[in-house]
Amino acid sequence: MYAQFFGNYLLSRGIVTKDQLIRAMQEKSSAHIKIGTLAIHAGYMTANEVDRVIILQTHQDKRFGELAISEGYLTEQQVTELLRAQTPDFLLLGQFLVDDGIFTIDEFQNIIIDYQSESEIDDFSYSDETIDQIDHMIENFFVLTERALSSNEVSFIKLLINNLIRFIGDDYTPVSPSPCREYPTTFCVSQQLIGSFSVRTYIDMPEDACIEFASRYVGEPFYEFDEYVRASLNDFLNLHNGIFSVNMSNECSIELELAPPVTETDELLTFEKETYLLPIVYPFGMIHFIFEVINI
Repeated sequence: MYAQFFGNYLLSRGIVTKDQLIRAMQEKSSAHIKIGTLAIHAGYMTANEVDRVIILQTHQDKRFGELAISEGYLTEQQVTELLRAQTPDFLLLGQFLVDDGIFTIDEFQNIIIDYQSESEIDDFSYSDETIDQIDHMIENFFVLTERALSSNEVSFIKLLINNLIRFIGDDYTPVSPSPCREYPTTFCVSQQLIGSFSVRTYIDMPEDACIEFASRYVGEPFYEFDEYVRASLNDFLNLHNGIFSVNMSNECSIELELAPPVTETDELLTFEKETYLLPIVYPFGMIHFIFEVINI
């Protein structure tokens, strides 16, 4: 998650523009090698085994390496070796920005020091993000709230950030969230979790972004905004909320009911309860997530 929050760090401080960041994210995406690809290249896993682990991730909130170990495809030593072979994502992103002349290597060194200090990470943490470090980054990210985030809210947001990485791609940056009282929709779907922790989540994006989002999610290209594209957005939202409800049941003994996803037909959404708008910048466009907190 360091690369995603690093992009927001640069944007929020005016170090880069959105266009400069998107260009660097596009370059980073083409250079980043996923652990599954590295495992195939090293001869540790077959393509079918990698595909099976990816499918398992749609049912379990676990990293690729964790699932590969539990399935007997990799050992802990092999996972450690493969993680060390990956360049830390936020350093890779910064290097592309240096190459583009956005800032100098000396400026980048100072930026790294400031970012590490704020995020409470060190050189030994890049391939081993700890729960405490990630929770701290999320809490800082939502510092605008008038109260501290509940543990359930942190878990929900952390899972969303992970699921975007797993199922859509890690070449994105979340923009600092803001309170939301009304929102003009483009194409929007929503779903509510019902129970002792209840939140309604909305996803909204332009049609061209919907097409690319669905193409990435399904793993095959779409070329027009049709019912398959619309269904893919509903399915992603249902997948995310479904995994979260399983986590809550397994880890907290909290049972949540999942309402069916719905397409929002009102052009202007209005909210009376505590609601936050979270923009996500991908190279293919802007996605907006809206969190309406019903009870925590």
